[in-house]
Amino acid sequence: MKIEDVRGLTPDQLTEQLVTLKKEQFNLRFQKATGQIEKTHRVGEVRKDIARLKTVLRAKQAKA
Repeated sequence: MKIEDVRGLTPDQLTEQLVTLKKEQFNLRFQKATGQIEKTHRVGEVRKDIARLKTVLRAKQAKA
């Protein structure tokens, strides 16, 4: 997910995306613990995407 795409979303869409990524992060952690994870690089990508979303969401809330 690119930062330009994230900045174009509304706060409601950002929150929705954040919930989706949190669920995916949980599933990836569960897969890692059970040894079933196939895309190990996805764990880091999801973490960074969550950080991007939180950063932009926080900036939009502070601006409003």
